[in-house]
Amino acid sequence: MEALKELGADATVDRDEAFPENSFDVVLDLVGGPRWPALLNALVPRGRYVTSGAIAGPIVELDLRTLYLKDLTLFGSTRQAPSVFTDLVGYIEMGDIRPVLAERRPLHELRVAQEAFLEKSHMGKIGIEISG
Repeated sequence: MEALKELGADATVDRDEAFPENSFDVVLDLVGGPRWPALLNALVPRGRYVTSGAIAGPIVELDLRTLYLKDLTLFGSTRQAPSVFTDLVGYIEMGDIRPVLAERRPLHELRVAQEAFLEKSHMGKIGIEISG
């Protein structure tokens, strides 16, 4: 969480702590799993939930009353318009966005990179260098 604050986050919430109810306009979740209902409860009425992953488990419990009484919108996010990637590269090239790179490994160390990824102790991406 400290590393996120160093990147500019105003505040962070530990996933193992209770989420404050009715506090967030948007939740972006890559985890899913058994704590999923608490994320929906943390959304304000008319809030939006976005997911593009389920590393804690793909099957979740949904109380439909939470969905309709709070008038929530749920989004899956894996496909973007082609312009999104082009725009993103432009922002990186202009210096408006700086990708977070946890480490960089040559292709012949792919196994080491995968092991580091599985440890889940890094923040950011693990880059693989391919000599050409």
